[in-house]
Amino acid sequence: MIDRQLLRNNLDQVRAGVAKKHMSAPLDEWATVYAEFNAFKQELEAHQAESNRVSKTIGQLMGQGKKEEAEAAKIEAKRLSDLVAAGEPRARELETRLTDLELSIPNVPHESVPEGKTAEENVVIRTWGEKPTGEFKPHWDVAEDLKMIDLERGSKISGSGFVVYTGWGARLQRALINFMVDHQTTKNGYYEIYPPYVVNTASLIGTGQLPKFEEDLYKVDEDGYLIPTAEVPVTNLYRDEILSADQLTVKMAAFSGCFRKEAGAAGKDTRGIQRVHQFDKVELVKMCLPENSYDELESLVADAESVLQALGMHYRVVLLCGGDMSFSNAKCYDLEIWAPGVEKYLEISSCSNFESFQARRANIRFRREQGGKPEFCHILNGSGLATPRLFASILEACLQPDGSLLLPEPLRPYIGTDRIVKG
Repeated sequence: MIDRQLLRNNLDQVRAGVAKKHMSAPLDEWATVYAEFNAFKQELEAHQAESNRVSKTIGQLMGQGKKEEAEAAKIEAKRLSDLVAAGEPRARELETRLTDLELSIPNVPHESVPEGKTAEENVVIRTWGEKPTGEFKPHWDVAEDLKMIDLERGSKISGSGFVVYTGWGARLQRALINFMVDHQTTKNGYYEIYPPYVVNTASLIGTGQLPKFEEDLYKVDEDGYLIPTAEVPVTNLYRDEILSADQLTVKMAAFSGCFRKEAGAAGKDTRGIQRVHQFDKVELVKMCLPENSYDELESLVADAESVLQALGMHYRVVLLCGGDMSFSNAKCYDLEIWAPGVEKYLEISSCSNFESFQARRANIRFRREQGGKPEFCHILNGSGLATPRLFASILEACLQPDGSLLLPEPLRPYIGTDRIVKG
């Protein structure tokens, strides 16, 4: 959520930020409602102040024997108090309208975010590793040969966009999760969380999925949704809490299933497991001091990269332009792994700094010293990593001429073999 003071004092700055993201926001409506709310609030405060002043004179008038004037003062004080009471529902209504409008205003991008409208205008920051050369099969063909996934039965039992991992595929999937959780907790210092897969409305408002993106979510009851990412429950662990400065930076890593309808992505990357409705992911969440958040963003990206480096997978780091950013973030890097079988880079992690945007929505604050004024912390998150595209890229890049799959070395202890063969 945008700071109301920023909206009040620098509406043009917010307007420019929304335009940089190529999004729309009800800023003119907000300004109109805010003006009405502010004028009405000042009127009520003036009535309350006058009521308090008149009330204070009643005792003095009674002491002076001016009973008639004292009675008139009582009547006037009550009239003013009644005006305040009668106006409070309207003030709450305007406050609610303001909050609803503010929830639909996207975060303002950081000044370092490049201009641009689409992913083609993102900026490649660096690449790592050698791009594999030679002839490669798409992962769905490799998986079929080695009996690692069953797309047909996934579709039969659940519908399009769901996959069943089978045999060595199920084992590789489990190995990837265990390896990545261990890597982030033992090597990169994250605290492990295993969160619920269902969250309430308040949690999704806190991280920015509601109210704007409800169509992408799986709703299970009146106030329950399947999580689109562990970002939601993990961030909301501290909702409505005040941390101390010495608790920051909080670093949490969570494995979870993720559930997304992806209503806006119909027909895109539908072959194999490039884009599915249910997938597994290790999520990294940080909460930190505002002045440290951009350094923390760089280290978050490095932590996500370290998984791909350990596995020896070629990838690149991309800085998103304004038009390719999400509703909630202020700056975002994508990690894109090279999938040689489909001959393209696939996004495998987005690492974002939300600054105070999510903290305001979830009311997550900290105090710099005991008794100090609470401030909103900065929140960051990123995938460390998502499994489907990593799984697919390993199948494509690690296939051997004899049809076997030579596994990256760090995965071998988790799987119990160095390669997967037909049979």
